[in-house]
Amino acid sequence: MIYPTIEQLAKGEFNRYELVVGVAKCARLVTDEYVDMKAKAQKMIDNHETEKSLSALIAPEYKDQKAVKIAIARLVDGKYRMVRPENK
Repeated sequence: MIYPTIEQLAKGEFNRYELVVGVAKCARLVTDEYVDMKAKAQKMIDNHETEKSLSALIAPEYKDQKAVKIAIARLVDGKYRMVRPENK
C-alpha cells in the first residue's frame, strides 16, 4: 500500500489531476532548492572556504530522497499548500 493515499493527499478538495500538477510544481521547487544548495556548496569548495565534501554540505533531506517524495511529504506536513485560483 502506498502511503499516503490519494484520498489523504486530496483531502476531498482536489481531483487526481490537480493533485499531480500540484505535486509536480512542488517537486520542481524542491529540485530548484537542491540545485541552488549544490551551487553554493561548490562555490564554497572552489573558494577554499571549507574542507567538507560536497555531499556533506547538502542537506540530508535532498540527497537521500527523490524530489517527488519530498514534495508529497511537504504536502502531507502542510509545508506546501495547494490552492485553486479565484475565478474572475
